[in-house]
Amino acid sequence: MVILVLNCGSSSAKYQVYDWDAKDILAVGVVEKVTLGGSFISHKVKGREEITIQHDCPTHTDAVDFIIKTLTSKENGVISDMSVIKAVGHRVLHGGDKFTKSVIVDDAAMAAFNEVKDLGPLHNPANIMGIEAAKKVLPNVPHCAIMDTAWHQTMPPESFLYATPYEWYEKYGVRRYGFHGTSFLYTAKRAAVLLGQDPYKTNLIICHLGNGASVNAVKDGKSFDTSMGITPLEGLIMGTRSGDADPAMPFYVMRKTGMSPAEMENALNKKSGLLGITGQYADRRDIQKAALAGDARAKLAQDMEAQRVKKYIGGYLATLGRVDALVFTAGVGEFAFFIRKKILEGLEGLGIVYDSKKNDLACTRNTETLISKPESKIPIYIIPTDEELVMTEDAYALMAGTYDVHTKFTYSFQSKDYVNKGRAEGLKEELKKKPDLQSVIAVPK
Repeated sequence: MVILVLNCGSSSAKYQVYDWDAKDILAVGVVEKVTLGGSFISHKVKGREEITIQHDCPTHTDAVDFIIKTLTSKENGVISDMSVIKAVGHRVLHGGDKFTKSVIVDDAAMAAFNEVKDLGPLHNPANIMGIEAAKKVLPNVPHCAIMDTAWHQTMPPESFLYATPYEWYEKYGVRRYGFHGTSFLYTAKRAAVLLGQDPYKTNLIICHLGNGASVNAVKDGKSFDTSMGITPLEGLIMGTRSGDADPAMPFYVMRKTGMSPAEMENALNKKSGLLGITGQYADRRDIQKAALAGDARAKLAQDMEAQRVKKYIGGYLATLGRVDALVFTAGVGEFAFFIRKKILEGLEGLGIVYDSKKNDLACTRNTETLISKPESKIPIYIIPTDEELVMTEDAYALMAGTYDVHTKFTYSFQSKDYVNKGRAEGLKEELKKKPDLQSVIAVPK
């Protein structure tokens, strides 16, 4: 039995093909430049080299159709025909406050996604187009929506409400929703396994650091507070998003420049953050290279990013009272040791003490690592996220009728004996090149 998961962006369509019976990934890939011209697919089958194929995809329907044709082709395919696919899981950025868990997509769900699409203008329209396209290509299988916002529906009112007129919440749904929920769900469950604790008696601070970034305070295994807000703009400094800023600032700049609301929204989402500070870089690797070469604004961007994360860690430590672990995840959290270093320096007074050598070693997606010193009151884990696995398991359980909200549902990766076959194979090869990595591998207690 095969489960297909899709994550459609405004100009891309990512996918993963999972063999449920073998519990193994068959293929992963992405179609780039959808709707833009010059489209191509980067396709990686287990045990083979990645390939790139040019193919014009003027719509998301064309992109999904191209994915299916690639997956079933004699030369590059991994399945015999579409009948092998028994369910499709779709990432949906924003479900508003209407969903507390993943759902099978029906007319009511699609109507709800459309109702809140203006709260996720950069993502939701593309997510919706991806679902519609996939349903045309695969009309006879259940399509399941896995929402970034569902995980955060456990937040209490003191965490999710803004201090604005209450009727804005009642009439327009103005509140904090939070995002990266699938990643936080996975890393929270895995952290509990590593700690050897009941997941619903575990308090965590999780830093999901990528081009988009947010911090989650997890209390008793459930989301209690998070840095992103009504949209993914609030909170940390990100690749091109400003994060927290004085709400009056945009009005001041608009009066000075004559910018329209749409232009300001675009500037805060696509021209700010690290790109805005450096003037040319959004990728942390480019910023690190520039900083080492003496670029003062690149160094400033790093210092500002780290300072913002520190503020959230300190605030959430005070909010939670007891923290069982600090967790880093996502692309930057997993690999940018230089960013982690800036964040962790100076936190000793909070009981967070990192080991510099371990931090430098722990740059991998193939295993979970521990980078704190033995005297650290709060252990520091790096847990490579696996949002696709959450989507796959949700889709299968929805199809089988066994799914429920995460507090009443057990995932395969909550087992102490869970092994990701692809990552385990990758780790064997990585240890041949970096044997010292063995010293930082986290072992469940």
